[in-house]
Amino acid sequence: MYSTMRHLGFVSLFVLMVWVCQSCLVGCEKPAVVNIGAIFTFNSVIGRAAKPAMEAAVADINANPTILNGTRLNLFMEDANCSVFLGSTEAFQVIEKEVVAIIGPQSSSIAHIISAIANGLQVPQVSYAATDPTLSALQFPFFLRTVQSDSNQMIAMADLIDFYGWKEVIAIYVDDDYGRNGISVLNNELDRRMAKAFYKLPLPAHFAQSDIISLLNNSKLLGPRVFVVHVNPDPQLRIFAFAEKLQMMTSDYVWLATDWLSATIDSFSPMNRTALHSLQGVVGLRQHIPESNQKKDFMSRWRKMQQKGLATSQLNSYGLCAYDTVWTVAHSIDKFINDGNNLTFSSSDKLNDIKTGEMHLEKLKVFDGGDILLKELLQTNFSGLTGQVHFSSDRNIVTSGYDVINIDNMAVHTVGYWSGTFGFSVSPPETLQGTQHGNSEIDQELHSVTWPGGKIERPRGWVIADDERPLRIGVPYRASFVDFVTELHDSHQIVGYCIDVFTEALKLVPYYVPYKFELFGNGRSNPNYGQLVKMVADNVFDAAVGDIAIVKNRTEIVDFSQPYITTGLVIVAPIRNPKSSAWVFLKPFTVDMWCMTAAAFVIIGIVIWILEHRVNDDFRGPPRRQIVTMFMFSFSTLFKTNQEETVSTLGRVVMVVWLFLLMVITSSYTANLTSILTVQQLLSPITGIDSLIANTWPIGYQVGSFAYGYLSENLNIHQSRLVELHSPEEYESALRLGPDNGGVAAIVDELPYVELFLSKHTDFGIIGQPFTKRGWGFAFQRDSVLAVDMSTAILRLSENGMLQEIHKKWLCKMGCPGERRKNYEPNQLHLTSFWGLYLLCGCITLAALLIFLLRMVRQFVRYRRRQMKLCSLSPAVQSTTRCSQVIYNFFNFIDEKEEAIKKMFMQCEINRVSETPMSSTT
Repeated sequence: MYSTMRHLGFVSLFVLMVWVCQSCLVGCEKPAVVNIGAIFTFNSVIGRAAKPAMEAAVADINANPTILNGTRLNLFMEDANCSVFLGSTEAFQVIEKEVVAIIGPQSSSIAHIISAIANGLQVPQVSYAATDPTLSALQFPFFLRTVQSDSNQMIAMADLIDFYGWKEVIAIYVDDDYGRNGISVLNNELDRRMAKAFYKLPLPAHFAQSDIISLLNNSKLLGPRVFVVHVNPDPQLRIFAFAEKLQMMTSDYVWLATDWLSATIDSFSPMNRTALHSLQGVVGLRQHIPESNQKKDFMSRWRKMQQKGLATSQLNSYGLCAYDTVWTVAHSIDKFINDGNNLTFSSSDKLNDIKTGEMHLEKLKVFDGGDILLKELLQTNFSGLTGQVHFSSDRNIVTSGYDVINIDNMAVHTVGYWSGTFGFSVSPPETLQGTQHGNSEIDQELHSVTWPGGKIERPRGWVIADDERPLRIGVPYRASFVDFVTELHDSHQIVGYCIDVFTEALKLVPYYVPYKFELFGNGRSNPNYGQLVKMVADNVFDAAVGDIAIVKNRTEIVDFSQPYITTGLVIVAPIRNPKSSAWVFLKPFTVDMWCMTAAAFVIIGIVIWILEHRVNDDFRGPPRRQIVTMFMFSFSTLFKTNQEETVSTLGRVVMVVWLFLLMVITSSYTANLTSILTVQQLLSPITGIDSLIANTWPIGYQVGSFAYGYLSENLNIHQSRLVELHSPEEYESALRLGPDNGGVAAIVDELPYVELFLSKHTDFGIIGQPFTKRGWGFAFQRDSVLAVDMSTAILRLSENGMLQEIHKKWLCKMGCPGERRKNYEPNQLHLTSFWGLYLLCGCITLAALLIFLLRMVRQFVRYRRRQMKLCSLSPAVQSTTRCSQVIYNFFNFIDEKEEAIKKMFMQCEINRVSETPMSSTT
């Protein structure tokens, strides 16, 4: 029994070992066939290149023993026929064949649907043509792509637009996921680059000829002439063909295209290149594929495939991406199998529970190794036809940039390259690695581009208007002051000062601007200028030309040109010639000036008397005579009648300075007195805007002017005081009647109107200076380029004198009015204007006086010392040292003549000599 049990144990152990070995063999056995699926539109620009490329890739993989050794790669291809519905249906058919990966589709719209299916069944999806940026969202974790995302392409396109300095763009795009989402990225990128305008013009997914013509005609109504075309590849190039027929391929236009155009062109056979004539000057992007021997060999192979009928199209970048996509999937499957993973599928309980009738959804199975294969795909890194193939964290292939192409004379020229690292350059990005080339503005460079129309100069990229839609310019239809702007009733022509300034300035704008004037107002009363400006902001008018004041609330809604005339609110009042005044001769100087001048005469007389008294006999004599001489001398210098002459050096220095001061004062007095005797004085007691506000007199204003709002809102003048006036005739009547007879005390209006009024009415004048600083300008819609160019033109008119000529033509028909400004207080000369001169004269006079006094003190001290010595030698000579006596003696000493002082010194010397022998004898 023991032997029987032992025998059964060996048998059981043997059976277990056999089962384990069989299980291991089953688990490690490579599958004979691996199925992958491809969904795309066979008969399309991309499909005609992708289908042969993928077939060639499968053949190369199955013939290569280093990859999938022992396992054959089987590719099932289904035609989506450019239909989202058919594409999703074909996806189910492919998945039923237990494929481990789905290649494609080329359509972003179909990719959205298939990505949802792939997520549910955990089948990785790798697309070589779906470029919609939103497919990289976390919503589609099983979606990868071996082509550059449109998010990258739109950055390149925005950089291209910014490189040439265009700020206004029109985007033409197909209205599906591919078109909308790509243009949305472009819009965001242009906003970052401070673009001013971005217009989106969508086309239906399957657009017809009528859709293109309607869209292009509508685009003419917009200002920009820079077009970005983002549609599906179109072998007929219909958009450009119709643009050429509509005269939209001229030098005024710029046409930019995304890589759909390069894919289309690259698919053309050499015999079909004549279709490029409609693309003259177009600039586009092409996915950059570095040159390599591998690529050259495949291109040579492709030509042989064409000869054998295996390929019906030229090879484009999408064909190369399709070839690399198959290799990407094959490398991942090879690593998946080599890591010991099984290609197994399992049923989905959720699908089994669904009663689908004839749909048989229960046949759909979940790929058990989908997550693992997805990781293997993301770790792919090999050298393909398109360069190094590896993926970034967002499941997009690491980009190599774009070529910038230009079509000229039916040939495609590469004018540069773009990469996210280096920006624009004339060298391929792969050659710039490790160089000093940066992404700054100064490093950006492209070769010369030939634009539509054959020009190499950069197009402006926008037009203000064209002949089909000229600029709509609102013009105020004035009832008064028609010299500024009016309509000639016989010819209905718009003329006036403002119109001449506008037309002359427009001649200096460096481009053609068709326009038409449209009158605003009824011509019976002046229109409201605030409403006119608002109509420009509301796009009723493109611009407004006229006597439009530039005020704060208007600048908030429109852009103004440089002011072509400086203006401001002024006060107009009646004037008359002044009556003669007996005291008019006192008006040139202010009171302090008169006082200072009189004091100077007195001081100079005293100083000259002090300096000349000891040496000049004309300044000596009885006290009465000396006083008269003292005061008459300085005053007589005014009339040059003084008979006394200065003898001392210090006196002459003071006289020179005094005569210079007197000459300046006399000349200024004469000139100012002449001005006062000829100037006109105002009859009105109004002295300025402050006195006008302080009183209750009625104030006139021009209807339609901003003066009403300024007076009532800014200066808080009650509306009952404001009188509406419509014409210069009403101005004259109201001013002549005055405030007591139903008229006005003054009129507040803008300076140009007042000058025109005063040129015909000399009985009135302007009081004071303008109390607001304003200007007239032309109003344009916000961010209008014409506003800037017109400002430059107005400055040139000012520099060349044309503005002044127009001003004389319209506003000086009866002679330009001089300023008739009220100035009740004459333009008196103040002491502050001459204090420097008085200070100079005073300093020199004081210095001369101090020098004289120091000399006198020195002589007096010498004289006193000698007296003291004489007293010590002769007791008969007495001397006193009392202070009062010393001062008295000092003034007596000064009062003596210079000759007497010298004799006194000599007498003292004689006395000292005579007294010395007597002392020695004693």
